[in-house]
Formats: sequence, structure tokens, C-alpha cells
Amino acid sequence: MGEAIQSIASRIAADARIPSISIAVARPDGLLHADAVGFADLATRRPATPNDQYLWFSMSKIATATAAMRLHSDGRLDLDAPVGDYLPGYRPHPRHGHPTTRQLLTHTAGLGNPLPLRWVRPEHEPADRAQLARIVDRHGTPRQPVGAHARYSNIGYLLAGNVIEAATGRSIEECVHDLVLDPLAMAATGYHYDRGAPRAVGYARLRRPLRPVLRRMLPTGILGPQVGPYASLQPFLVDGPAYGGLIGTAADAARLAATHAAAEHDAHPVLDQAAVEQMRTITATGKRFDHGIGWFRKPTDAARSPRFVEHYGTGGGFWNAVRIYPQDRLAIVAMANTTTAWDVDGFFTHVRNLSCE
Repeated sequence: MGEAIQSIASRIAADARIPSISIAVARPDGLLHADAVGFADLATRRPATPNDQYLWFSMSKIATATAAMRLHSDGRLDLDAPVGDYLPGYRPHPRHGHPTTRQLLTHTAGLGNPLPLRWVRPEHEPADRAQLARIVDRHGTPRQPVGAHARYSNIGYLLAGNVIEAATGRSIEECVHDLVLDPLAMAATGYHYDRGAPRAVGYARLRRPLRPVLRRMLPTGILGPQVGPYASLQPFLVDGPAYGGLIGTAADAARLAATHAAAEHDAHPVLDQAAVEQMRTITATGKRFDHGIGWFRKPTDAARSPRFVEHYGTGGGFWNAVRIYPQDRLAIVAMANTTTAWDVDGFFTHVRNLSCE
């Protein structure tokens, strides 16, 4: 299986001109396969490895939602209470309504989704909590009816992170570590780079004349050297841990995803089976995605068999995805160091078929 998966990944990377792809396949009882193709660093020609660290971007939402669900199961957070019960300063909309944390997690809170292009900072700069507070204050009131159609929103997860912090008296980073990462032995994942571990360099395919445009779009210190047709990005962190702040390996992402692919007879180190099924069940329809809690699926994929749910993690220099097939108890992760979309569906379909032969 390993050689076949690597062959598929190599072909897709070549077709899409992706520098590298890191791959992991897992079931609830363990990792089945981890590998990488291509170059994690084009400038030094360093081959990619399964241990390379990637920015997770929005795949972080699965960890945030899992922590919230665990708190709800433990009776420490009521997902169905209005957000204002935990955030007294929250301003609902007089007509659109007052969202609950569950609606934040399922993207049914009626919130907007401003482009988070500048919600990043160079690796060594401290987080600007005031900036996040300003973003939430400006965009956190519903713009559409609460509880209606799903509309993907990073703001909803920023608010959910605030609710978790208010309910526990701890930072969202601490909660996710204690409730999710540590129980799953995800030691290679956190909210900062591990300086002793390899990392994938992020790349945007860009012609040299357009570099000044990208430089103006990004915060100072993010744009790196040009390497052939690619603009490299210097190591950076995402402001907003709850919606996109995790950094780690594909294998760790597969460990998290595999817990959501579990069946009743599997071990449940974080959530019981009822909570797992609740998260991966699609309950809210939307134009681009239909949503569960932390997971989504394109409306056009609703009738496919076997059924699956997934999530993407895309941002400057990276295009990642994770998919689970509950019927097969299977989780697949692919992390690519490119800003350009690629054939994730084709890759996942091939790998699933190989894994279930």
C-alpha cells in the first residue's frame, strides 16, 4: 500500500507543481501509513519527511470543536446557551438573533467571514490579543438570521474560543492541549513551531513582477526569497488559535481525525461514541459546504458512497485537507506546501480504495 500511495502523491504533486506533500493514514487503533514526497525546502533541496511541521490553518477548527464538545460532555460548557451567557459584553443582533456556541461551531450563527490575509505574524513576534478583540468586536454580530443556512465563518470560531476561555478560565491553547492533543499523544503539534523539528517552507507560485503586490498584502517580514517560480514565505504564526493556529505533522492530524472515524468498539480517549457521531453528522446546509460540528462536506458529495466528511486547512503557502470515512473507520490527511488548490478528492479516493482492499 505504501508504495502505491507514494506513487499517487508523486503524480499529483507533479501535475499540480506542488513542492511537497506529507501524507498520513490512520484508523482509531493506530497509524497505518505516513510518508512524504517532494521537497520541504526548495532552496536547500531538502526532501520532505513525515516529520515536517505544517501550519494547519482551518484544520485547527476540528481540535477547537473537539475541545468544546468535551467540555459540553463534562458539563462545563453548555453549547446550547446563548453566547452572551459566557461573554457578557457580546452584542447580538436585534433582528437576526443571538447565537449559541453550537451555532458558532456549525457555522449557522449568521456571521460574516472577512478575509484573514493579515491575521498572521512573523514567528518571533508576540500575539496581539487586542487585534483579535477588535476583529471580533467589529465582525462578531450576526449579519444574517441565526440558525438559518450555514455560512462558513472564521469569526465564529474566534468567538467559540472566547467562550471556551470564559467557561474554563484558561486559554484556548491550554484547553486544546489538555483536552485533545495530550490525550491523543499528539506531541508534534501545538501553537508554535518546535525549533528542533523539521518544517515545510510555504510557497506561492508567483511571477517575479508580482512580488511587490504580495509584499504589500502581507505583514512585514512574511515574504521570503524567490525560488524559481515560487515565492517562499518566512515562518509565521496565525493570529487566532481557535480558528487556525495549530502547527504540526500530518501523522498527528491523522491521529485526531481517526478518533472521529471511530466505531462503538474502539477506544475513546477524548469523546464517547455519541459525541463523535454528533460531531460528524451533517446538520446544517449551506451553499459551499454543509456542516456538522467541526466537519463539513460539499453538497455535491452528499450522495456519494462510502460517505465521508472532511475539512480543509488553507492559507499562505499551504493547502491541506483531512477526510474521514466512518464506515471504514479510516482517516486520511494530506498537507501540501503550496497556496494553490490541488486534486485532494482524487487523492483521498485513491488512498481510501487502497486502504480498504
